[in-house]
Amino acid sequence: MDFDFSDDQEQLRDAVRRWVDKGYGFERRRGIVDAGGFSREVWGELAALGLTGLYVPEADGGLGLGPVDGMVVMEELGRSIVLEPLAQALVAGALLAAHAPDALKKTWLPKIAGGEALVVLAQQERAARYRLDVCAASATQAGDAWTVSGTKSIVPAGDAAHAFIVPANAGGKIALFLVERAATGVATRGYGTQDGGRAAEVVLNNAPAALITADGLAALEYAVDIGIAALCAEGVGVMDKTLAVTVEYLNTRKQFGVFIGTFQALRHRVADMKMQLELARSMSYYASLKLNAPFDERRRALARAKYQLGCAMRFVGQQAVQLHGGIGVTDEYIVSHYFKRLTQMEMTFGDTLHQLGEVSARMQDTAGVFG
Repeated sequence: MDFDFSDDQEQLRDAVRRWVDKGYGFERRRGIVDAGGFSREVWGELAALGLTGLYVPEADGGLGLGPVDGMVVMEELGRSIVLEPLAQALVAGALLAAHAPDALKKTWLPKIAGGEALVVLAQQERAARYRLDVCAASATQAGDAWTVSGTKSIVPAGDAAHAFIVPANAGGKIALFLVERAATGVATRGYGTQDGGRAAEVVLNNAPAALITADGLAALEYAVDIGIAALCAEGVGVMDKTLAVTVEYLNTRKQFGVFIGTFQALRHRVADMKMQLELARSMSYYASLKLNAPFDERRRALARAKYQLGCAMRFVGQQAVQLHGGIGVTDEYIVSHYFKRLTQMEMTFGDTLHQLGEVSARMQDTAGVFG
C-alpha cells in the first residue's frame, strides 16, 4: 500500500507548519490560556488558511478535501497544541454536508467555511458517560417547528460558538438538531479545561431548533468518528513534539558531568517512547483511511485506533514527565502542557477502557485477532 502523501497534501502540511512555527508560539498560547482558552483572532487565521472549510464542499465555499488532508492538518496543529477546536469545524462541515437539508446547508456551510460561524458538537450528557445512544434531551414538534430541551456538558468553546449540533429524543428516536446560541431558551456557562482550552455547559429550555436529520444516532456516530480520527492525528503531532522536547532535554542536561542522554537506561526509555509514537502514527493512518468505509468496518477501525492512541498518549506523556524530573510538571516548562493535553485527549470521545469495550463487542468470530 502506498502511504506517500500527494504534492498538494505536502504543500498543505508546509503551509500549516509555517503558520504554527511563526504564528502560534508557546508564549502566544499562554496568553490565550490566560484570556480564557479561545481566540477569535486565531480562529480567523485558521479560516484565512482555508482550514475551517476543509470538509465543506467546494460548491458551498469550502475546499472539499478528505480525511487524509484533515489528518495532515491536525497533526501539524498538534505539534503546537493549538487550543482553538478546528476538529469541530471538520465535524460540522462533514456532518451538515452529508445529512442536513439543502436550506440548512446553504445557510451554514459557507459561514463555517469562511470562519464566520463556529458550530460545535454538543452531545455529552452527565449520565451518558461515552455512550451515544443514551440521551435525555428531548425535542418537541409543533407544525414545522422544533424546540429542544436538555443539558449538554463539556461542549468545546461552548460559550463562544455560534451554534450547536444537538442530539435529542424525538418520538422515541434520537434526532440531530442545529440550535443557535443566540436563540431564546439557550444558556451557556463557560469554563477552562485542564489543557488550557475552553468548554461550557449548555442548557436548552424549549430552544428553537432546526432538524438536521431524523436518523440522528447514525449521523452522530459518523460525527464522533470524524472527531476521533482528527483527535488521533492531533495526538500524533502532540507526541511527536513531546518526544522531540524530551530528547533535546536529555541531550543538554548534565549529571555527574555527563549528558544524561548518554545513560543507556534513559536511551531505552526514549526508544520505547518512539515505538509507541510510531504505533500511534500507523493507527492514525488506519483511522483516516477507514473514515469513509461502511458503518461496521468504520466503527471497528475507529475504536481500535482510539484505543491504541489512548495507550500511546498515556505512555509517552508519563515517560516525558519522568525523564524531565521535577521540571516536567511545572507550569513554566512546555512539556507539562503537552502532558496535560495528552491526558485530556485520552478522555475525549471515549477513554481507553470504553474503546476496549467497543473493540471487544465488535470482534465477532476473530477470537482475539483483528480481522
